[in-house]
Amino acid sequence: MIRVCHFPPGTSKWNKIEHRLFCYISQTRRGRPLINYEVIINSIAATTTSNGLQVFARLDRRDYSKKVAVSDAELAAVNLTPDPFHPEWNYAIAPTPKES
Repeated sequence: MIRVCHFPPGTSKWNKIEHRLFCYISQTRRGRPLINYEVIINSIAATTTSNGLQVFARLDRRDYSKKVAVSDAELAAVNLTPDPFHPEWNYAIAPTPKES
């Protein structure tokens, strides 16, 4: 099962993980120009802190289809369970049981 929790729209500025991480990424980057993906990924991946934070990054070069239409039946087949706390943002996705 995968539990998905989103921050509500417009609240990224209060995301403590984001703030704790980005300042160290900025320090690691040290103002080097971000000229290509390799520089960006290496700058992020080289980030560590004295408290043991390590950041892992990789570039995903796969092509993804755009504007894929999902039918109501396909969406209904996804085993979603809304979370009691803000179910519009938080939910769990469980494997769909196989039909026998």
